[in-house]
Amino acid sequence: MTWSLRGRGPDDVPVLADAGPPLGRPVGPATGRGVRVCVVDSGVERDHPLVGPLAGSWVVVKDGESGAITVEPTTTGDTCGHGTACAGIVRRTAPECEIHSVRVLGERFSGTGDILMAGLRWAVEQRFDVVNLSLSTTRTRFAQELHNLADSAYFARTVIVASAHNTPVESFPWRFASVISVGSHQEDDPELHLYNPDPPVEFFGPGQNVSVPWLGGRTIRTTGNSFATPYVAGLCARVLSAHPRMTAFQLKNALYLSAANVRHVPRPTTAAGDIRDDSEN
Repeated sequence: MTWSLRGRGPDDVPVLADAGPPLGRPVGPATGRGVRVCVVDSGVERDHPLVGPLAGSWVVVKDGESGAITVEPTTTGDTCGHGTACAGIVRRTAPECEIHSVRVLGERFSGTGDILMAGLRWAVEQRFDVVNLSLSTTRTRFAQELHNLADSAYFARTVIVASAHNTPVESFPWRFASVISVGSHQEDDPELHLYNPDPPVEFFGPGQNVSVPWLGGRTIRTTGNSFATPYVAGLCARVLSAHPRMTAFQLKNALYLSAANVRHVPRPTTAAGDIRDDSEN
């Protein structure tokens, strides 16, 4: 681990970087092409017309006798519809991204913290570009481990986009600054996201009465932070498709700059064009 640079200078630690899109919006068409998005949820229904093909599908399995937890390939699809809805929103927002699925929820949206941890850890280890996590745990015993995992993802350039809880309870990992946390707004514009000037929720996406794909090739209308989150995950995929070297904190800044409620006010300048410093000494 490097805590300081001794005997080395800038030329010894070169970094290839993308400047990022002006005002947070990618220049030219950005469709998510080349970006790998993992939906950690209840699975995804295969061949749903509003989701399309999956690049990969896995399930987290816990052995009833030994308690060992493994992640295995699966063809079982979706257990309750939630993951299909999230995958469909990602597809609608970033139509050319790769979508992968990791099933950590069972029927009736049931799940456990250790299964969630195993699925999320596996997704981070696979170095997906974006992980959509439209769920959380209220079990505080998982908080530190989740925090460590979220930080590991952040430094490895895997962006976790995490849904805030729908009720005012303490839950994780959306509370951590190393993830992109999302709540929902009620604006009519389905292509609009907002920055929250009063965190810990950082961004709001369309999540009120939205049309989403569901089981059996159907669609339903539903509401919740769960469905705002994949919209923001899709935005991340679009930006990364145009600027693949962006880091997690650059991507978060791009979302901030492109939010509909962020006003870009030019700084005052002097007649000579220099920046004026009006602060007190």
